[in-house]
Amino acid sequence: MSTTKQQPHPQHRPDPEDPEEPVLPFDAEGEITPSPEVLESAFEAGRKLHEGFLPYRFAIQEILTKLEILRDEIAAVEAYNPIEHLTSRVKSLDSIVGKLRRRGLPLNVASMHENLDDIAGVRVTCSFIDDTYRMQQLLSAQPDVQTLQIKDYIAEPKQNGYRGLHAIVETPVHLSTGSRPIRVEIQFRTIAMDFWASLEHKTFYKYEGEVPPHLVSELADAAQTANLLDRRMEAIHRDIRGG
Repeated sequence: MSTTKQQPHPQHRPDPEDPEEPVLPFDAEGEITPSPEVLESAFEAGRKLHEGFLPYRFAIQEILTKLEILRDEIAAVEAYNPIEHLTSRVKSLDSIVGKLRRRGLPLNVASMHENLDDIAGVRVTCSFIDDTYRMQQLLSAQPDVQTLQIKDYIAEPKQNGYRGLHAIVETPVHLSTGSRPIRVEIQFRTIAMDFWASLEHKTFYKYEGEVPPHLVSELADAAQTANLLDRRMEAIHRDIRGG
């Protein structure tokens, strides 16, 4: 008489006496349900993560307010607006986790605070190249803004042609529990630089990083063209405003 091995039922519950099988919390319907302890732990982790992001949102508000005041003052005094657009973002959790993993760093809120400079980001799109330097210098001159790092990709563009002025700054965020210094990455670009960077980003996203060589070459040429346009428009602007 032949026998066939019975397949385990989809709702098979592991034997708690068998050390080879994990004991999972099943309800009466055979569904896995987390224990109150697991739920409480997950809730607490989510709460801490939410609180960990709050200072970065507040730091962005601080920086944006400072830039808006500088913009409005220059517009009132000089009848000229040096800033075309202000945008901001807080880095996504997936991006933060990926960056920490690539660096072999612990995956927790403390590690995020200590090791990442670009969780909070602000982009300042200016009309002309001179405006990018001017706004960066005016912002850094404020007593509660400490500039930690400057990367001048306008003077020395990246290999792919990217141009922009990047600054890592630190500003205090005043919470109910006290003041806390928070780092913010600020990118200063002209309209032409921002347009090129947006197109380059979309191209690499579409091709998942494997961009055909002819498009890489086209983008590099376009970066040069954008720079020439910036220089010509700035020369015209100086002539109009008398230097």
